[in-house]
Amino acid sequence: MTARIIDGKAIAAALRGKIAVATAALAQAHGLVPGLAVVLVGHDPASEVYVRGKAKQTVEAGMHSVEHHLPETTSEAELLDLIAALNVDPAVHGVLVQLPVPPQINAHKVLEAIDPKKDVDGFHPLNAGWLATGHPALVPSTAVGCIILAKSVHASLEGMSALMVGRSNVVGKPLAQELLAENATVTIAHSHTRDLPALCRQADLLFVAVGRPQLVRGDWIKPGATVIDIGINRIGADGGKSRIVGDVAFAEALGVAGAITPVPGGVGPMTIACLLLNTVRAACGIAGVPVPAPLN
Repeated sequence: MTARIIDGKAIAAALRGKIAVATAALAQAHGLVPGLAVVLVGHDPASEVYVRGKAKQTVEAGMHSVEHHLPETTSEAELLDLIAALNVDPAVHGVLVQLPVPPQINAHKVLEAIDPKKDVDGFHPLNAGWLATGHPALVPSTAVGCIILAKSVHASLEGMSALMVGRSNVVGKPLAQELLAENATVTIAHSHTRDLPALCRQADLLFVAVGRPQLVRGDWIKPGATVIDIGINRIGADGGKSRIVGDVAFAEALGVAGAITPVPGGVGPMTIACLLLNTVRAACGIAGVPVPAPLN
């Protein structure tokens, strides 16, 4: 058996197409153009590439894009002032501060300063609390994307045994909440879990986000399981170069799993697409209008 490879690039492209249709419908029906503001402090190369990608896809979807690239020396007070201004800017419906921020800035203070209605990253404590208690909330985009990828294989996740390996606030915890909302039976594993391989072998749905290259081996996977690999790790390769791998040993898993996401090309493309989705949802919530048909 060879696993079906879940094409995150194609699924993300299809979602962005729906977002563009929804954005056009909002503009025509309500004069509403969703706006996303991205703030980057400093000159982290990976963050700069990521921010450029966000801005490009925002514009391509017919949305309003705002970028603020601040110097490394920006103070916490200066950043908080900018966030306060974006919170009241009627043209901005989503505010995202790219992490990490320089050491003189408290990231928790920054994330808590963002208006929860504009918190398209889904990191504000109020959104986390609303998600945990089953209320409508803006959910971290990677978690949203993972659910979409899993449902590209299974029409319903109801009753399935789902294992979330990883318990971060960014991915593990919100994704577990989203799986519960889909009526899956959810287990969370972490660095202190005993006999992780045995636990993995019981999962119909296996989600891995621990940041350890190729941690999950092929013989850890239940035959026919759906594997969503959220890890992104750079490791050495021949010729002194490097390559990107996930948290799952992909070549080994191909012969066991029923379906699996590749790295790169799986979860990664979904993160930005779902960020745009969150921005549309935030804009509709702020304006008090329904989310257009392609996305509701």
